[in-house]
Amino acid sequence: MHPAAEHSPLGKSSEYIATYTPSLLFPIPRAAKWAELGLTADTLPYKGVDFWNCFELSWLLPSGKPVVAIGEFSIPADSPNIIESKSFKLYLNSLNQTPFPSVEALEACLVQDLSAAAGKAVGVRVRRLQDVEREGVVSLPGVCIDELDVTVNSYDHPQPELLRCDTSQVVEESVHSHLLKSNCPVTSQPDWGSVCVQYRGAALDHGSLLAYLVSFRQHSDFHEQCVERIFMDLQALLKPEKLTVFARYVRRGGLDINPYRSTQEGTFENGRLVRQ
Repeated sequence: MHPAAEHSPLGKSSEYIATYTPSLLFPIPRAAKWAELGLTADTLPYKGVDFWNCFELSWLLPSGKPVVAIGEFSIPADSPNIIESKSFKLYLNSLNQTPFPSVEALEACLVQDLSAAAGKAVGVRVRRLQDVEREGVVSLPGVCIDELDVTVNSYDHPQPELLRCDTSQVVEESVHSHLLKSNCPVTSQPDWGSVCVQYRGAALDHGSLLAYLVSFRQHSDFHEQCVERIFMDLQALLKPEKLTVFARYVRRGGLDINPYRSTQEGTFENGRLVRQ
């Protein structure tokens, strides 16, 4: 367990406060998990963002009439802290009986509070249901490797030694899998996700990638750290010219978390998958 997470509201009985309480947000420093990967804030080999989507966002108009919307939050991958997910939910719940004069005022409040918790500026977009509905669901790019016939017998922790590549070939491709699963390091609840790998480098053996991803199945870690570990293991193997790894996790408690890590500038479209 991450040492800071022991003091978070995860896995504990919590009072659901329905009026604005920013102190509910619980930051967890990234530094300890970076250290496990041999990284520091100054040596991160990737850029990126954590996209959070909230499907339980509601507040009051000055008239007292409630509003519902979908919140999109982008937390920089190099921010000093992640925000513990249950505390995020409790904080958002505290807006339920809180009046705001406008959507802009709500967004400004969210930016202020979430940026203070993350330790770096957080992007916020409050979206109307009809706008998100029009976008529908999207598919991950590239080839899905889930139908490959592989033998799997390692589930307890990531096994980078399973990964193989052909250094005589240089390829540029996108591959994805919907078989990523890990466990919450505090509650042991399952975290289900889909992961996409985009790279240019030595040809990655797809079967070995699938077996490697399945080896996370009983591993306990936060979403962000799982994606960073996948990125680092693939970077060590492929020594790629460019590499991007991102995951789309199934929502829990009205929130889904979607970490994106890349050697390239920019980011990906925050499109919802069918399981989200």
